[in-house]
Order: sequence, then structure tokens, then C-alpha cells
Amino acid sequence: MAFRTWSRALAIAAVTVRRGCAALPALALSGSRTRRAVLRKHLRTLLTDLGPSFVKGAQLLSTRQDLLPREICEVLGRLHDQVAPMSEEDAREAVRSAYAGRPWPFADFDWEPVASGSIACVYRAVLADGRQVAVKVRRVGIGPRMRADFALAESGARLMERLPGMRGLPAGEIVRQCRDAVLAQLDFEAEVEALDSLRRNLGDLAYLRVPEPVREAGAEGVLVMEYLPGLRRIRPEELPAEVAELVVKRVLRCAYRMLFIHGLVHCDLHPGNLYIAPDGGIVILDAGFVVRLEPRVRRLFAEFFLNMARGNGPYCADIVIRSARSIGEHADLDTFREGIGALVAGAASRSARDFRLAPFAAKLFDLQRRSGLYAAPEFVFPLLSLLVLEGMINEFHADVDFQNEAKPVLFKALLTGVPIQRKAS
Repeated sequence: MAFRTWSRALAIAAVTVRRGCAALPALALSGSRTRRAVLRKHLRTLLTDLGPSFVKGAQLLSTRQDLLPREICEVLGRLHDQVAPMSEEDAREAVRSAYAGRPWPFADFDWEPVASGSIACVYRAVLADGRQVAVKVRRVGIGPRMRADFALAESGARLMERLPGMRGLPAGEIVRQCRDAVLAQLDFEAEVEALDSLRRNLGDLAYLRVPEPVREAGAEGVLVMEYLPGLRRIRPEELPAEVAELVVKRVLRCAYRMLFIHGLVHCDLHPGNLYIAPDGGIVILDAGFVVRLEPRVRRLFAEFFLNMARGNGPYCADIVIRSARSIGEHADLDTFREGIGALVAGAASRSARDFRLAPFAAKLFDLQRRSGLYAAPEFVFPLLSLLVLEGMINEFHADVDFQNEAKPVLFKALLTGVPIQRKAS
């Protein structure tokens, strides 16, 4: 193990011990509910202190209720990656280093950040030709630290897979997929390609705007894109009911096209990346956390979603079994099929008000766990994209039939999309 990885391991241990000691008094609290609430708060604080690899990995793991208890997944799902911005000194160092030995493209640069995340901060600037731009600057030293984190996580996953009772658990594959998705957010050249792809894939939607990257002005660790003025958080009560309904349907249409047709999925459409205009327009920012779904995954997810909307539980059960990462030696497939049939029957054609994706997924994963099935890790990402959107949908228009809204896109994907690719036997 490299020196940097060992050094990071010691730092992680120090943070864990410090936070663990801070949590000890909670064990003495009377009332199990109060004790659990305090311990959950300490867990969130611990993960935040450990850094972006842990926060983003935890957000992904929050969807894996086939592997972790529901209560832990709920804690992980509430993690918000909101951190203090870089100091002006660090920001200047990062930007000046990126443009060392090449022309300085900015006529003006405002060093007061307009947005801050654990991987990068965003600033306003003016190019030499007068264009207003947003400049995303990667934090100094964040890459090596995150790579060391995942090297440690992979070592732990390999050990876990050898433990009694853990054999068959795809821990290593899950960590690798989390690693690839999270570390991809360090690659600003890939984000430029993702922005261009989103603009191309969804460019026929007149109500949608995705900022155009300015390739010639970017540098290593610096992404420059057009600045979209006037963005602000719109509350549901600010919109007429018909506009709120229109907004939800438009957002769903974008998400379904990403999931079922194009396969380039934005997994982080939270309020900081998804803006609503008073006229019902939509703006999608920051394409750092996007994933490309393999044709087989996209097809199976589309088939499951369509048959869930139709109430076809047996076919949904068959899809889950076919897509499972592994099936235990004593798997009870008959009980699983029966459970999925009841679950799908209760979810078919429900509006957003009457249907919650998170509890549905929790029950689905619980059935898998009890029946001896391990879900395919790649299904984390399409599920995550919908889970992130669910809160916004229910906030703006809870009566939308989001399953029915998917059907036109699903039919198009299944009729004209790529053929299913079955696993080799």
C-alpha cells in the first residue's frame, strides 16, 4: 500500500476515533429512540468529516437496502454535500496553476464563490471577449485524497467477501462502481463531454436549458461554461397549479429520456442542479455526476418499469431474477415471485401522492435479501436518479401519475431501442 494511502488511513482512523468518542455519551441516553437519533446525527457528522468520497459513496449506498438495514440507508440518504468554500488563497492557487504557461482567458474574475461543493467551487468571470461565464474550479489536492479513500475501501471489500456469511456479497463490485462514479466527477473534460451530450440528446426540448461549455477557455481542473443569469429557487406556492403540474411532467420527460432512450443519466438533480423558471422552463446545471447505462441495463430497467405500471408482477419478478448479481444456494424464488407480485399489484398506476419510490425500493430489496438474491450494482444509478427527483415531484405536484407519464418513452425505447443482451450462460 502506497505511503499516501497509509497516511490517509491514519487520518481516517483519527477522525473516526474522535467522532466515536464524541458519540459515546449518547449510549447513556434513556430511550432507544432518542439514542438512535443522536447516533444517526453523529454518523452523518462522521461521514461529512471524512470527506467527499465517504459522503458520495454513502449517498450511493443509501439505495442499497438489499445490503444494509433500512434505518442506515435512511441516514445515508439524508447526507447533503454542502461544505465551506475554498479560501480565496486556495482558489487563486488552483486557477493560476491551471493556466500557468498559457494565455489568461479572463478579463475579470470574481473570487467570491457563487456555489460550493466538496469537489469544486463555482465562480463568476468575464472572458476577454466579454462573455459572462461560470467557472468551476476543482479543490486543491482533492484527487489523490479521494483515490486513497477508494484504495482503502477496495481492500476492505476484498476482506469482507472472504468472511463467513459474506461470500456471494458483491462488495468489491459495489465499491468499484461507487469509485468509478465518484472519481469521474474529478474529470472536467468528461463533464464537458457530458454537458455537450445532454444538450444534444435533449436539445429538441424548447423548455430545457443546459449551459454550453466554453472548451477553449477551460484548463486542467477548471471548467468554463456559459453563465445563466436570474437563477433562483422557486417555491411550489409561487407557481399556478397548472404550471407546477407542467413542470413536473417536463422534468419526468427529461429523466425518462435519459434513463430509457439515451442512457446518459444525470444522477444528481437536486435543487442545486435543477432550477425551475416561473414560466415552467427548466435549467439543468453541473453534469459531474452522470453515468452511462449499458444497453442491457437500460432495457431491463425499462421492462421492469413498464410492467410495474401495468401491474404485471410475475414478469417484474422474472426481470429481477434475470438481472440479479448472484443467487444464493438456498434462494427461495417461489416466495420471491409471490412477494413481488403483491408489491407490484399495490404500486400499479398510483399517483406520486399515493406511491413512494423509496419505500417501494426498500420492500423490493428486503424481498431480495430474504430470498437470497443480490441486486445488480449497476441498478443503483437509475434508481438513484429517480430517488433524487422524487422529493421535487411530490413537492410541486403530488397527483401526477409518474408511471403513466413514462409509458410513451418506454414504448419508444422498447420498440426502437437496442435489443436486450442476455448474460452468457
